[in-house]
Order: sequence, then structure tokens, then C-alpha cells
Amino acid sequence: MANHKSALKRAKQTEVRNARNRALRSTFRTHIKKFNALLTAKDIDGATAELPAIYRTIDKAVTKGIIHRNNAARRKSRLTQAINKAKAA
Repeated sequence: MANHKSALKRAKQTEVRNARNRALRSTFRTHIKKFNALLTAKDIDGATAELPAIYRTIDKAVTKGIIHRNNAARRKSRLTQAINKAKAA
């Protein structure tokens, strides 16, 4: 365990950040799973309505440093491609 005052503070900060990151990552994954479930159920309108919320969550994950911005851009692009493909079919 940490002995110095600064080390104790750092340990506490790490716990708080880990909890925040874990919650955001969980929300992020849940949104994507929900979107994929809507697409497999052929609910195009529901998936389209879910898309802005997913984008918001992905962008927040980037600003918090949970995923890289290129990873976010790739995910958003693939989600958009998936919905466009479903609309065309």
C-alpha cells in the first residue's frame, strides 16, 4: 500500500478514473450491442434512432482516452455502412 501522501492521492485518483472508464466502456459496448440487435431484427428505424446516441458515446470515449480517435472513426464508419447496407436491402 502507498505510504506517502501523494501516493495515497494517486491511488485514490486511479480508483476514480478506473471506475469512470469502466462505466463508459460498458455503456459504449452496450449501445453497440443494442444497435447490432436492432439490425439483426431488421428494425432499421430503431437502429437509425440509436445511431446519434452511439456517436455521442463513442466521441465521449475518445475525449476520455478510452479508445483512440482513429478507432472511433473506424467504428462510426462501420456502423454507418451497416445501416446503409440494411436500408438498401
